[in-house]
Amino acid sequence: MRVLITNDDGIDAIGLRSLAAAAVKAGHEVVVAAPRTEHSGYSAALIAAPNDDGQIVVEPHTFDELPDVPAYGVAASPAFIVVLALRDAFGRAPDVVLSGPNRGANAGHAVLHSGTVGAALTAASGGLSAIAVSLDVVSPLVDGGSLQALSEVGDDRRHWDTAATAAVNLLATLTGLPAGSVLNLNVPDVPAEELKGVRRAAPAGFGQVSVALEESGEGYLRTGMRISQERAAPGTDLALLADGFATVTPLTSVDDDRSVELALP
Repeated sequence: MRVLITNDDGIDAIGLRSLAAAAVKAGHEVVVAAPRTEHSGYSAALIAAPNDDGQIVVEPHTFDELPDVPAYGVAASPAFIVVLALRDAFGRAPDVVLSGPNRGANAGHAVLHSGTVGAALTAASGGLSAIAVSLDVVSPLVDGGSLQALSEVGDDRRHWDTAATAAVNLLATLTGLPAGSVLNLNVPDVPAEELKGVRRAAPAGFGQVSVALEESGEGYLRTGMRISQERAAPGTDLALLADGFATVTPLTSVDDDRSVELALP
């Protein structure tokens, strides 16, 4: 298959290279197109930063370990990059999209805001199936840890290969589903041999991290990010991640909810 690999952490993210390498190793035709800079939290926003001539900058990028893989840093959000890929902007349109691995789980209802998941859902709206994959680096901090602790572990010490391999292995499942299917995969930050398995999971009712209002003054607000200390219900993605399992959640793209009965005037 021809696989588009994108992310919201940017073209220089270590995990992006791991995912591309895993897809190449599995025998897929790979093209990488990712934002030139981090676009976390952009959801499915179609945002680009054209230059003075109205051109969206697309810079060829080379991965030393993958010299034959075409790669591009694009001045656009992940979802916009997927839209461009569907229009043959980076060569022939892909058959599937792999988005990630994100630095931090995209779990619970907070997936609504994720640029990683937004790219996958945008692929689905264009008729392509996709996998959004994320590496859970926050669960070990839930019992009293802080987000500052994340900076104390360099990205080069994270287990990106575990997430990348799990995502590529899930492609066999994805291709057996209807076109436009989206699987949201979250993987603990552990060596592959320590992964307890892969489980289907319902999304928790909250995300790992939430926005907190830290200060309010005349004409301004100051916000910060906080790790949720709430315990997830058994069987949900956050609960299973904390227990050492990778989790898979099928997501639906935007559609009408036919289960809702409307009493219209």
